[in-house]
Amino acid sequence: MSLHELIRSDYESRILSGLLAPGERLPTERALMQAYGCSRMTVNKALSALLSAGLIDRRKKAGTFVAQPKVHSMVLDVPDIAMLLKERGQAYEYRPMRRLVREAGEDEDERLLAASGALLQIDGVHLADGSPLCAEFRLVSAVAVPKIIHADFDVDPPGSWLLRHVPWTEAETRISAVGAAGVEAEWLGVVTGYPCLCVDRRTWRGKERVTSVRQVFIGNGYDLVARFGPGASNGG
Repeated sequence: MSLHELIRSDYESRILSGLLAPGERLPTERALMQAYGCSRMTVNKALSALLSAGLIDRRKKAGTFVAQPKVHSMVLDVPDIAMLLKERGQAYEYRPMRRLVREAGEDEDERLLAASGALLQIDGVHLADGSPLCAEFRLVSAVAVPKIIHADFDVDPPGSWLLRHVPWTEAETRISAVGAAGVEAEWLGVVTGYPCLCVDRRTWRGKERVTSVRQVFIGNGYDLVARFGPGASNGG
């Protein structure tokens, strides 16, 4: 990890964990230069990344402050499937099926996610108590998350890994009822047309796209919960 990425990661974690509250002032550029033993250019690069992610405000002659959170009328959390199943008392397992680094295809969403770089495609199956629960098809931007290319998913499945290493600032979720088809039905061990719940989700860190994922759940094996009200947290 480069030094500017380390500075960004340090302050991103402090802000998103609540250690630095909205409106709180960050150290001056000179203080950050001394703390990390780096140049002003390195500090500026880190602060620019935090600004782009919507985590800080830089005010001329006043300093740098933690940004006020946006108010949302509805929030649907990005769930950690492994954690949810363990909380339900079920044995969890992730079975990798396909993993490759590739260029974006003709799809516009793929090109926007790749951002002139490569994509990591990670496909697999989530199992509960040894039975298939969800077929997952995920693309991750190697530009936004370069360290994921060599990440080890033996401990954490891709979704859990991303939640722990790459805090997101915005998510878009689309939910639909579908009939299992093709490789989805094969991996889930069901007949073609079997009722399933499909979740298509995209996440951003500021203006930077992080991941796009399609999850196809056995219809009666999963539910989703939304929280309504101003100021709701975006969760993990």
